[in-house]
Amino acid sequence: MLSAVIFDFDGIIVDSEPMHFRAFNEVLNPIDIEISWEDYCEIYIGFDDRDAFREAFGRNKRKFTEKEMKRLIAEKADIFQKYIREDEVTPLPGAVELIKSIPVRLPVALCSGALREDIDPIIRKLGIERCFSQIVTAEDTPKSKPDPAPYRLTCEKLGVEDPSTVVAIEDTPAGIMSAKGAGLKVLAVTNSYDRDYLMEADAVTDSLEKVSRPQLENLII
Repeated sequence: MLSAVIFDFDGIIVDSEPMHFRAFNEVLNPIDIEISWEDYCEIYIGFDDRDAFREAFGRNKRKFTEKEMKRLIAEKADIFQKYIREDEVTPLPGAVELIKSIPVRLPVALCSGALREDIDPIIRKLGIERCFSQIVTAEDTPKSKPDPAPYRLTCEKLGVEDPSTVVAIEDTPAGIMSAKGAGLKVLAVTNSYDRDYLMEADAVTDSLEKVSRPQLENLII
């Protein structure tokens, strides 16, 4: 029986990846680093900010200090907050409706590589902040997706004894790897990647508009 549903955030609930892409480049361009949209989609989606900046510096053969890393993360967060204030956030089809359709008795959680300060104002704006019994973000684990640590921590916080009774909803290969590595079932959505990149998931859909709670329960059978 289905014991919990865990949603990724970026690319599942909101169409925020273009915002993250722009924010990263706003921070990196003044130090002569630029991420192309193709590289962002191929490499960076699924990373938290720490790993994304590490990747950008490594690919450009540049070194950084921990102090500089903290400054870059803070600057990027400020820019992202500006985008939120300018009302650039777009919910993805079916996500909010699916979250609200899940009965209170079935725990719902968020497991994201985004910062908590990026997530909170958006879920408040969408009216779903009270739907999540647990929220795990970039600040909560030292390792990000594709490592299983974020999903393991989310299951621990939910009090789940058998992770195979939990469905994670993801949009990236890194997210799928993280959830599967923690023992969860995965429903992948083709919001960010074509279906061919998501075949490690237990099921793939083109939109959460096509998904109902009974369909999530069927993934556990």
